[in-house]
Amino acid sequence: MSSREDEELAQAAVTALTGQLALAPKPGLPDPRDLGARVTRRDHGMLRWSAKALTPGLAAMAAAARRTGEPTPGLRSELGAIGRCAEHSAHLAGGGHRGALWTLGLLVAAAALDPRGGARDVAATAKRIAAHTDKRAPRRPSRGSSVSAQYGAAGARGEARAGFPHVRRASDALAAARAAGATEEQARLNALLTVMSTLQDTELLYTAGPMGMRHVQAGARAVLEAGGTYTAVGAQALSALDADLHARAWSPRGSAGLLAGALFLDALPVTARARAA
Repeated sequence: MSSREDEELAQAAVTALTGQLALAPKPGLPDPRDLGARVTRRDHGMLRWSAKALTPGLAAMAAAARRTGEPTPGLRSELGAIGRCAEHSAHLAGGGHRGALWTLGLLVAAAALDPRGGARDVAATAKRIAAHTDKRAPRRPSRGSSVSAQYGAAGARGEARAGFPHVRRASDALAAARAAGATEEQARLNALLTVMSTLQDTELLYTAGPMGMRHVQAGARAVLEAGGTYTAVGAQALSALDADLHARAWSPRGSAGLLAGALFLDALPVTARARAA
């Protein structure tokens, strides 16, 4: 049974995910403008609903970690089993969020194991969990793992086993943009573009190939080099990239899930203060 602390962590993770969904314009990604889902094929309202359906599963992951107390192989297998059930619940509610669930599930479990840890401590604990193999996982390869093998990309597992470097970069970008006077939405978009600029996104590799992935990375870097989303030139570059990726139907979904992870870590101090109160 999950405790109040577990439920708070789960709610913080879902709030991070829905916060990512609320951003606009997100190049190639679903946002509040996509009510008709013309290009992304994902209605924004449906994605918000299915994100909330992840709450019980994320709370169960936190409870499993708190009960186990260590990042053991057994915990890794239990998290995998819970994650597959949570993914099924999200599918029944409309689908989506598979990559975000992987990221958030590990980070929620790590936060439960290390309740007083900072963002980087939690990422390091998540790395220790991800280092183990889920022996109960289905043997059939996923699309992401197949693409990773084909192109040598790290993929979601590689990102976790490296301690979520792109989540950490997004966190740094959030802090830098806020310090520069950006609005919260601008800071979050800057963090997303920071991830997009270097991530070997397996979803992009699948749909657009290596050349397409490099095209997206270059477009994201162009926005950042123009001053970021909080400058006039950077905002124009963002608008151009957004139009380009929607026209091509290229969706950097891996970057969106990692941004949600960064937003969750960003909320951890607030969550800890709420528990103390």
